Amino acid sequence: MTLREGNLEAPTRHPLDWKNPEFYDRDNLEAEMERVFDLCHGCRRCVNLCGSFPALFDLVDATEDGEVAGVAKADYQQVVDQCYLCDVCYMTKCPYTPPHPWNIDFPHLMLRAKAVHFKEGKSSLRDKFLSSTDALGHFAGIPIVTQAVNALNSTGVARLAMEGALGVDKKAWIPEYASKTFPQLAKASAAHAVKDGQRTPGKVAIYATCYINYNEPGIGQDLIKILNHNQIPYALVDKEACCGMPKLELGDLESVKANKEINIPKLAKLAREGYAIVTPIPSCTLMFKQELPLMFPEDADVQAVKEAMWDPFEYFIARSKDGLLNQDFKEELGHVSYHVACHSRVQNVGQKTAEALKLIPGTEVNVVERCSGHSGTWGVKKEFHTMAMKIGRPVFRSMAEESPNYISSDCQLAGHHIAQGMDELGLPKVAMAHPLTLMAKAYGL
Repeated sequence: MTLREGNLEAPTRHPLDWKNPEFYDRDNLEAEMERVFDLCHGCRRCVNLCGSFPALFDLVDATEDGEVAGVAKADYQQVVDQCYLCDVCYMTKCPYTPPHPWNIDFPHLMLRAKAVHFKEGKSSLRDKFLSSTDALGHFAGIPIVTQAVNALNSTGVARLAMEGALGVDKKAWIPEYASKTFPQLAKASAAHAVKDGQRTPGKVAIYATCYINYNEPGIGQDLIKILNHNQIPYALVDKEACCGMPKLELGDLESVKANKEINIPKLAKLAREGYAIVTPIPSCTLMFKQELPLMFPEDADVQAVKEAMWDPFEYFIARSKDGLLNQDFKEELGHVSYHVACHSRVQNVGQKTAEALKLIPGTEVNVVERCSGHSGTWGVKKEFHTMAMKIGRPVFRSMAEESPNYISSDCQLAGHHIAQGMDELGLPKVAMAHPLTLMAKAYGL
């Protein structure tokens, strides 16, 4: 076998062998972690990406001989806890991903470690609570409960109590709950004619996501406005469940499977009916494009959904190339600082949101392609919030350059995190809006 430095080929992923009992064998897991950690220690290319790699290298450097073998296996969890499965190391930094013979898939190794941790009953009540997005959304969506939850979330005393009871940092931004969900607000599609393009189906199914459903349904409304303006008929996914990404990040793979069994039959039916399935939150798009297909590689329905799944701006740019995107923009946006979320970057579709915003006359786009540090629920946890803000500081400063009129991110959670970070650094306050909201605004809708 010829051993070479790095890959010349694009990284490829192996299916996740999560149904194999050996997957959950701790001794087997720790042997693989030691192998990979030793290779990472010899490279250190990823040291600036997240807290996992500095944590690993600090552990190694503290041993007597400076080798991974001297690190206590119990300390491996420090590395696992810092990983939020952004996939950036795998997709952009690691030279030893498959097909390289060293076969390193660091995020999926961390996922396996999280799954073993969960299986052993070691996951905290806080982490289980924060990952139950549907349950929280349904409960908080009761009108009187919505008011109470939002009031408590904005009260210093309540936030201090939440920090003590749940480990949610009292300084971390957390979303409010909407008084009405997206399905309650969304109107049925107008009877537009279906116009298929060379690259694009002419009708869209909206998988709204938990965040749009329960927290900011206005973003979903903006998506509908854009579709209507472009005479694209749409359908809403009926009674959708969470995509499963929060449970995946917890390592609760059986819950991921349970949500998959609710969502996939509905989505597969829409895919086979010729709909483009659009998701306004990148993590949810990635779940259907990558993680579920790797967990269920033999499931034809899962693969059909994968092929039909689009990021909204990936769809709009393809629609533009088909000559079917309305470009009668009425309002200039000025200078937009746009953050490319990690789960957008690793979809390998290019900077489609930036391309779309640049179609708007009188609009300049400053693209910031670096992790904001928020990373789903990770950045709100007491033990990680300070690190999340530290990781995000270069982004906060870059987003403030050139005095933007707007800051924006495909991940609305990252957008709010960035706004908070800019405020904490004393940078000028700037309006924050999701790219779909900006596009609707540019159309004059």
